[in-house]
Amino acid sequence: MKAMIQAYTGIGIGLMIGLGAAGACIGIGIMCSRFLEAAARQPELTASLQAKVFLLLGLIDASFIIGVGLAMLFAFGNPLLAVIK
Repeated sequence: MKAMIQAYTGIGIGLMIGLGAAGACIGIGIMCSRFLEAAARQPELTASLQAKVFLLLGLIDASFIIGVGLAMLFAFGNPLLAVIK
């Protein structure tokens, strides 16, 4: 039973990190491409748009880092293993 919990935890960790990284990369790519389009269309708004882009970059990366932190919690201090003695 303990081996199954560890195996499923490993699969969950891989999914958390992999899908989180893919989502963050896709989101950042789409956001930056739209920023470049907007800056090309209206160059006078580049400064205000750039500040918003950097804020959103930090938020997107923070959500991924939180996912990595949760994955490390399950990798090194798995609370599910405390149930099985």
